[in-house]
Amino acid sequence: MAREPRHKAETADADGRIAPDPFAAVLPALAALATVASIAAVNWVGQDKVGERSRTRRKAGIALRDLESCCLGLQEIFRRLHRNPKLFMGEGGAASSPMKFGVVGPRIDAGLTRVFQQLINDIASMLVLASQNAFDVMCAIEDEEILAPEQLFYEFGEQQDRLNNLIQTRATLKVTIETCLDVADRLTALVRELKKHKVD
Repeated sequence: MAREPRHKAETADADGRIAPDPFAAVLPALAALATVASIAAVNWVGQDKVGERSRTRRKAGIALRDLESCCLGLQEIFRRLHRNPKLFMGEGGAASSPMKFGVVGPRIDAGLTRVFQQLINDIASMLVLASQNAFDVMCAIEDEEILAPEQLFYEFGEQQDRLNNLIQTRATLKVTIETCLDVADRLTALVRELKKHKVD
């Protein structure tokens, strides 16, 4: 006698896998934001110029354009993290625990597994691009191809402080993602403001 098929929900549960560590995705995404916020340091460290140094090959306008694209990409990444709370914000007790490695993820299906892996790939790419573009913009500022007012650097520093605060207070994953989304929006606006101060 043939066995009757299991209930659909039971089959889905049986096929579910434990989700990877959510902080393993959130931390590098936060780090990508931090590379953009690090532009704040140019206002202080950049004053100690070295006499002989190579100039960046990229024009300031191109570096600024590419950095703005990174900021927009980071906005979208944090929106996607926010749209997938089961994967990235924890469930039950995990939702209120401070951000840390080892927050056990729920069981997820193949579709959510693909979402996680695609986000990891996109975050990794964005971390590389954001760090390179932020570096090139900082070089352009040091080389006085961008002449921005001091207040603008303080505003980058404020966003850096917000990111530091998340780590220092060990905010929950939910608070971290929501704050980082707002920081990404603010950094996008600051990079656009920097574009206005490019020397023609």
